[in-house]
Amino acid sequence: MKMLSKRQVTELVLYSPQHIARLEAAGRFPLRVKLGHNRVGWVEDEILDWLQQRINVRNQQH
Repeated sequence: MKMLSKRQVTELVLYSPQHIARLEAAGRFPLRVKLGHNRVGWVEDEILDWLQQRINVRNQQH
């Protein structure tokens, strides 16, 4: 299992850290994992699945 940093996630999904936090709070984005005192990460497969869901929605609309 690979973990992604906040920087990696923001580069991958093209959202700001603030927007990602809002989506997480609303239950609309994979939740972060606390890795240490000042460190969080996201499970790469969960982020990729979330992106794939966005692509699937787009494809269903066309």
